[in-house]
Order: sequence, then C-alpha cells, then structure tokens
Amino acid sequence: MMHNIDINKMNQLMEENEDAKQIISQLLENHHTTVSTIAHEIRNPLTLVSSALQIIQVQHPEVKEFPHWKQTLDDIDFMRQLLEELSTFNNGNTLHYSVFSIEHLLKNIAISFAISLDEEESDIEFSSSVPENLGKFTGDKIKLEQVLLNLLKNAKEAIQGEGTIRLTVSRKKSSLSIQVKDNGCGIPAEHMESIFEPFKTYKEGGTGLGLSLSKRIVEAHGGSISVTSKEGKGTAFIVKLPI
Repeated sequence: MMHNIDINKMNQLMEENEDAKQIISQLLENHHTTVSTIAHEIRNPLTLVSSALQIIQVQHPEVKEFPHWKQTLDDIDFMRQLLEELSTFNNGNTLHYSVFSIEHLLKNIAISFAISLDEEESDIEFSSSVPENLGKFTGDKIKLEQVLLNLLKNAKEAIQGEGTIRLTVSRKKSSLSIQVKDNGCGIPAEHMESIFEPFKTYKEGGTGLGLSLSKRIVEAHGGSISVTSKEGKGTAFIVKLPI
C-alpha cells in the first residue's frame, strides 16, 4: 500500500510533467487491476473450499465435534471477508455517479439498522434525526451506504450490552454533516492517530480495512471524515460531504 507522502509526491509530479502524468496513471491503473485480479483469483477457490466443507458438515454432522473444525471454518470465512474488503478497498475511490435523494438514503439506512437491532433482540437504543428537504445529491449511492453502515456497525460493536447509538444529520449551506455517535467503550488515545490506516485493527476478527475504506470513499466524494472519542465514554464519527 502507498503512503500519503508517496501519493502527494506523485500528484505534484503529475501536475508538473504531462509525460509523468501518463506514466503514473498507467502504473496506478495496472496496480489496481493486479490487486483486484489476485483477490478475485484467490477468493473463487476459497469459496469452493468453504462450500465443500459446509456440505461435508451437512452430510456428516459428527465433524462438528472434531478438534479445530469450527476454527477452520471461521478462518476461511475471515479470509473470504479479507479478500472481499481488499478488493473493495482497492476500488474505493472509483465512483459510479448518480443523482438521488440523500434524505431518502439516510432514512432507509436508519430504518434498516433499526430493524437489524430488533431482529437481534439487542439492548441497544438507536435513534436518528434526518431533516427533510436535504436536496439531491450526486455521488455513489452504494458506496456511501457502505460507509454509513460500517460506522453504525462499529458503533454497535463498541457497546457491551446496553447502550445508545444516534445518527444525526444536518445541512449548512452547501455542506452536509452526518454524525454517528455511541456511548460505547471508546477508542484509546494511543490508537486515535492510526484508526484510518489500512490493516490497522484493534478488535478481534477485524481486517483493519473498514475505516480506511470509508475514508477513501468519503474523500473521493470531496468530503472528510473525523472522529472524537474518550475511552470508556464513547465515540463520534462525523462525515462531511459537499452538496
């Protein structure tokens, strides 16, 4: 993965030299294609292995008692998730634009998340505030939904037992602000600077790509994402988008 300083240097070089711009653009395109191809080629046979193991378990339920059987299935699922997120992360700044109602999208996300909590019989109290007449938005609807659902999922995982999550949306002139706030475990101060770095994760079973992907998608829309947190008190993520 390339660091921010590398990207900044490349952008500067591309602005100063047209030949360099063409060469670097081609290299970046080849890089993205290679990563996506590798992830795809590994994910396909891994899916077949996972399916085969599930069939074996159905036909021979006794395997569930074998040592390390469950761990093997969990490891394969994790690898599939990692490859899927790697492929998505690799294409995070490639947007498929459409014009849609951002108000309807946000309200649908809130409803879907509330329903998921009900189905899980969760003790988490969820509330949302989405004003009307937010206007039309031009962007990648699917990827923005992915960002917000990821933030809500993280908020849910940060709460042990009972707790609250609030989704708050506001618009000020040409800027849209979306806040996801929870009263969960919070983020330790020493982790705050690295939470958006790819493959940095501090939770069990995490890939470390969720927040870095969210940042990529938001910035590709010309927006920003920030976080405030206090350990033991909770966390608030704020997404700002031009509208």
